[in-house]
Order: sequence, then C-alpha cells, then structure tokens
Amino acid sequence: MRRADRLFALVQLIRGRRLSTAAWLAERVEVSVRTVYRDVADLQAQGVPIEGEAGVGYRLGRGFELPPLMFTVDEARALALATRLAQQWLDPAMALAASDAMSRVLSVLPAGVRAEVERQPLLIAPVGLEPALGQRLQLLREAAQARRRVTLRYVDLGERRTERQVRPLGCFYWGRVWTLAAWCEQRQDFRNFRLDRMEAVRVGEAVFPVEPGKTLADLLRRETGHSTAH
Repeated sequence: MRRADRLFALVQLIRGRRLSTAAWLAERVEVSVRTVYRDVADLQAQGVPIEGEAGVGYRLGRGFELPPLMFTVDEARALALATRLAQQWLDPAMALAASDAMSRVLSVLPAGVRAEVERQPLLIAPVGLEPALGQRLQLLREAAQARRRVTLRYVDLGERRTERQVRPLGCFYWGRVWTLAAWCEQRQDFRNFRLDRMEAVRVGEAVFPVEPGKTLADLLRRETGHSTAH
C-alpha cells in the first residue's frame, strides 16, 4: 500500500470507530505500531483533527469530512456482490433500498473501477426467497423495528400446530432459511421460529416495552452458538 493510501485508510478507520488503538490500526493496514504512531503524528501535523495519544487510542474530532465514495476496486466489488445477495435474500423493501444505494455508488465511480465491478466473476443465481416469504420477512422485520407484538400460527418440526403471541426481536438468516427470534408470551422464554413454517402472521397495534431479560441482547448473550428453532 502506498503511504498516501495508507494515510487515507487510517483516517477512514479512525472515523468509523469511537476509539481505535494503534495495535488495531496496525493490524488493519499491515504495518508496525510504531509506523501508525508516526503516521498519526503526520496527519495531526497536517491539520487532521485526530484526538488521543499513543497507548490510549485515537478518534476523529467533529467537523472533519473526507471526499465521499472513494472506493478501491475490491471494495466496490464487495459492495456490488453484497447488493446482489441482498436482492435475492432480503425482503423487497430492503432489497430495493440496497439496489438504489448501489446505483448511486456506481454512478460516481471512475469508469475503470465501474467496469471492473461489472465484469467480476462472482455471480448470484436468481434463486432467492419466494415472494410470499419475502413479504413475510418484511412484515416481521418492520414489526421488530416498531416493537409491535405478533400473533403467529405455526407448524413445528413435529407437525404440531400452535398459535403464539410473541415479541419479535430480530430475523436471522441461516443460508436459505430465515428464522424469527422472539420472546414467546405463552412460554415466557425465547424462541426461534422458521419463517417458512408460519401459516399466518398478524401484527398488532400495541407497542411492547423494553424489559430486562427479554431483549435481543439478552437472547444473544444466552444463546450464543445455540439455536432454539423448532
């Protein structure tokens, strides 16, 4: 990496986090910690408002902006590939938003970078979510964002049908299968429900409260590495 590119990358990395240690920065740009110290000092001397010090960490002061959309070829390729995945495996609203965002990125990329992105050899086959499943995913995602209770008519892996009232917390993608992580009011515990096994979904109007022990963060702390899907 050229030094100019490295200095730009350091500013971008520092800007993207609340606090960045020299060791973390050194690992990301593949130089020694001492080189990071020297580069940061040079950036500060050039007027870049980097706050902090060696041994503690760095952050970027307010009011400093860099020219937008300065991507490397690999970064642009990664964005394009992620967008194509999103178009196949996210709900319709999020897929459209991702596509619109990528169109803006492509419109301002240099012609050579844009050409490299458009001819990359990684392709996504059009075999994503069925339309009905995509609509269900959008409904549940929006319910989780708005904290609205959901009533599910569900068929479990034993072909037993139940109706559950749940607090939707988040949707997880497992590779061709989406699940809803939720707090089940009947079981008074966390449960995961496969979207493709839901027979009906009804979103209520009431907003559920944020209660300790019943949040997505609580579920992730308890269930890391373990699935309760049934």
